[in-house]
Amino acid sequence: MKTNHCKLAVLISGNGTNLQALMDASFNSNFKISAVISNNPNSFGLQRAEKNNIATLVINHKEYDSKQAFEQALMIKLKEINPDLIALAGFMRILSPNFVNHYVGKILNIHPSLLPKYTGINTHQRVIEANESEHGVSVHYVTEELDGGPVIVQEKVPVFNDDTPETLATRVAEKEHIIYPKVVSWFAADRLAMAANKAYLDQELLPAGGAEIKSE
Repeated sequence: MKTNHCKLAVLISGNGTNLQALMDASFNSNFKISAVISNNPNSFGLQRAEKNNIATLVINHKEYDSKQAFEQALMIKLKEINPDLIALAGFMRILSPNFVNHYVGKILNIHPSLLPKYTGINTHQRVIEANESEHGVSVHYVTEELDGGPVIVQEKVPVFNDDTPETLATRVAEKEHIIYPKVVSWFAADRLAMAANKAYLDQELLPAGGAEIKSE
């Protein structure tokens, strides 16, 4: 394990529940959140970070005339922060190949589905409409392909007949808040790596669906 804490920058757009899970875990872990950046000035996650004395920054995409200009501003700030890892936690902007490739192997995302199923948004509604028997969450490396980077970990939940998107989202979120800090701690401990668009844990190639772990 690294002797110094891994510096983490978290990018958010909304409520910040996964940010909260990362903050809670960081107090007794091998990573430290150096900054929280949001493209949404009204993101409640910013308040969560401020309550924990974590530096916050708003880079409002609406104030830029192009995605390129927005991402350039974001990259300038990230260069100042100099994080070891970038964690997307409900960051509702699709990042360009130029941005992603600049930080290749150093960006993680958490997505509420069992990838490669149900990329994109509204996953809980789509799972119910498809009469799936199970749903879940994936933590993956970010690549040029939307929600298409190599999966590191997945957790499954059952889908019940009376589920709504809200009840299903709540069940999935419980898993999210467990596995995202775990994966970040693996990265911080130098246990996790990406090479040739594949994910490795402890130098062992992970299967396409990532490592299924049991919640404690």
